[in-house]
Amino acid sequence: MSQGPRLDGKTALVTGASSGLGWRFAQVLARAGAAVALAARSTDKLEQLKREIEGAGGRACALKMDVTEVASVRAAVLAAESALGGIDILVNNSGVNKQQRAIEVEEADYDYVTDTNCKGAFFVAQAVGRSMIARKCPGRIINIASVAGLRVLAQLSTYCMSKAAVVQMSKALALEWGRYGINVNAVCPGYIETGINREYWQTEGGKKLVSMLPRRRVGQPEDLDGLLLLLASEQSGFINGAVITADDGLAVG
Repeated sequence: MSQGPRLDGKTALVTGASSGLGWRFAQVLARAGAAVALAARSTDKLEQLKREIEGAGGRACALKMDVTEVASVRAAVLAAESALGGIDILVNNSGVNKQQRAIEVEEADYDYVTDTNCKGAFFVAQAVGRSMIARKCPGRIINIASVAGLRVLAQLSTYCMSKAAVVQMSKALALEWGRYGINVNAVCPGYIETGINREYWQTEGGKKLVSMLPRRRVGQPEDLDGLLLLLASEQSGFINGAVITADDGLAVG
């Protein structure tokens, strides 16, 4: 980690930071020297992460943000900048999923997934992008999409649709904001083991799925560290509008 890109003097905002990949992303950015604003609907776990980061010599703040509410998004971005300074890096990570057959999807199910994954992702990016443009500050926006945005996965119709939208959103924002020095890219992880899904991989269904993966393995959160740091750093200056898979070859199958 110490040999990777450094982010000293930069401020990052990570949404969905209370668990899973968001928690890991925040830790990685902080270890690279960035001050990190931690955002999620509930701040209880964020306070624990904040203490961990500060205990290791970093800077962090914990913010309540409901990405489905535009007013909450905008207020949290202002609070982050008040606490840590202008945002240089956004890791747009909040996301939810609900596995069900398409014929079973109700309006509430659809809204649950798309309000977070589509609407939320857009308005978080918009709030940060507006600030970067107003401050005339080049920046990095990293949208966490999914391999499900590139290929269809069974019984995940609304999730696949929502992540495909994040992929296209990333390209559209890259085209509009590149002139301001803002790079917008999408990362499409494959199957990554986190605390939320760890037990599933030990079930018969989970083991069967693993047996069909290209290298018969599930990724670990640390498998995304290098890509995250590259896209967050100045070394990614000519990477804009890219859609990068980190799936161990799943999308090519």
